[in-house]
Amino acid sequence: MNIYVGNLSFDVTEDELQKLFEEHGSVVSVNIIKDRYTGNSKGFGFVEMENQADAEKAIKELDESEIKGRNIKVNQARPRDEKSKPKRRSW
Repeated sequence: MNIYVGNLSFDVTEDELQKLFEEHGSVVSVNIIKDRYTGNSKGFGFVEMENQADAEKAIKELDESEIKGRNIKVNQARPRDEKSKPKRRSW
């Protein structure tokens, strides 16, 4: 299951996020979204967990928990629909 993690402190690392979620089950991947020009965190990311039940438990237990001074938002990631995809510019 793919999990959205929002309101992250800009200095949270992927390793820290992985360790946090591993307390609830097996983590397949962690990806903090970064600005393509600066490389700085955009304050949100995604965690993919192997087991659905573990992922649901992690969502329930970690939503609104505090990490580095910020209450994170954790929920099941929704697939992008056609309207939310970034538009490609043809310069």
